[in-house]
Amino acid sequence: MNEIKEKKLILSVKNVSVKFKVRDRILSAIRNVSLDLYDKETLAIVGESGSGKSVLTKTFTGMLEANGFLSDGEILYNGKNLLDISSDRGWEAIRGVEIATVFQDPMTSLNPIRTIGSQITEVIIKHQKKSGSEAKKIAIELMERTGIVDAKRRFNEYPFQYSGGMRQRIVIAIALACRPKILICDEPTTALDVTIQAQILNLIKSLQEEYGFTTIYITHDLGVVASVADKVAVMYAGQIVEYGKVDEIFFDSKHPYTWSLLSSLPQLGTKGEELYMIPGAPPSLYKDIVGDAFAPRNPYAMKIDFEEEPPFFKISETHAAKTWLLDPRAPKTEIPEAIRNLHQKMENLVHRTGYGNEEEVATHE
Repeated sequence: MNEIKEKKLILSVKNVSVKFKVRDRILSAIRNVSLDLYDKETLAIVGESGSGKSVLTKTFTGMLEANGFLSDGEILYNGKNLLDISSDRGWEAIRGVEIATVFQDPMTSLNPIRTIGSQITEVIIKHQKKSGSEAKKIAIELMERTGIVDAKRRFNEYPFQYSGGMRQRIVIAIALACRPKILICDEPTTALDVTIQAQILNLIKSLQEEYGFTTIYITHDLGVVASVADKVAVMYAGQIVEYGKVDEIFFDSKHPYTWSLLSSLPQLGTKGEELYMIPGAPPSLYKDIVGDAFAPRNPYAMKIDFEEEPPFFKISETHAAKTWLLDPRAPKTEIPEAIRNLHQKMENLVHRTGYGNEEEVATHE
């Protein structure tokens, strides 16, 4: 906790709720979410598709779809409430400049009929107020820094002439062209093979150390989380249900949903044995949710889970979970067999995937 107190609070999300108007119905995509992000740390937001991960981070850059709106809460960036921004011009001072995003498919971020170099220099000229020649020099340096070989020649090539991994490097270069304070990586390696995934993740880590920005990863891949994150927020049905340091989430998790996510990791499966699947489906976010949203899928659910929403129970100064199992009156529950001795399994995973190295896997004795 002392380490966190010494760091600068850069982004504070307080009781944020996001809704969407869908025809004549209201969908509650984010429900009363709070979290703090500190300077130069790496936060991973994990959960199933539809849990609200991308919607939450879109509120940091004013990129919600037209039918979406924040119904409650505030988002403080360096003390300024981002919800006070009401114009595109206002968001231009934040989006890309202070908070940048790397999306999972680089072809949706790159213009296919413009050269790679022109797309990088455009950002540099606009936001850094550089001349064309200065911007070109900076762009080539960024291309080289992000691992593009023979960058001077490839500066004038088009996106279709680059591989998927190279295009993702260019998207990272564009995101870093304005030296943002926060970099949001929205499933940045999903479309890439395992070897290239490891290269991209290690690239982002090395750039973070060099430039000193804060990183938010949005991912469903807990193998990625184990190698890159300092802290983890587990989302389910529009809420954060567990929050903690990476070793606390992997080796001392408390929420049954977190247990289910870890148990269903394909990388940790045993040959010849059936992989674990979380039963059922997430609840409809068009309806009011009574009790714990995970209760119908939770084998450890108690009567109260279907009646009252659980509060956050504090486990340590850095770890909390939203589950009635932590109430002193709840029966003692053992974690599933599949995720016992997880530390050794995670070490084996790092060896197989090449994400990070053995020292970067948090230990828990």
